[in-house]
Amino acid sequence: MTAANTILIVDDSPTELQVLSAPIKAMGYTVLTAADGDEAIQIATERQPRLILLDVIMPKKNGFQVCRQLKNTPETSDIKIIIISSKNQESDKFWGMKQGADDYIMKPFDDKMLRAAVAKFM
Repeated sequence: MTAANTILIVDDSPTELQVLSAPIKAMGYTVLTAADGDEAIQIATERQPRLILLDVIMPKKNGFQVCRQLKNTPETSDIKIIIISSKNQESDKFWGMKQGADDYIMKPFDDKMLRAAVAKFM
């Protein structure tokens, strides 16, 4: 059972975590954060957020690995995942979607784009 109002934001940059968290908190959602792929998997498994905003380039496990693992695990396979990355080639987007991502947002993005993507899955 997912935590209906909860979003997990995963990024190894404290600045990016803040940039992503602020508009989402303003939308009224509960925000959890993780700084690397292993922590993301642990929190996703324990807390069952409805949505994960996932960076690609991170220590330990990258976002593609995290996405694939969560989508291939029965307890977490229903969690929606939006990859948010500076990897902005069409091949990156294709690969992210192939790993099971529900959406892919390329950095830089604006708050309006972020809010629309979040609203689509919440």
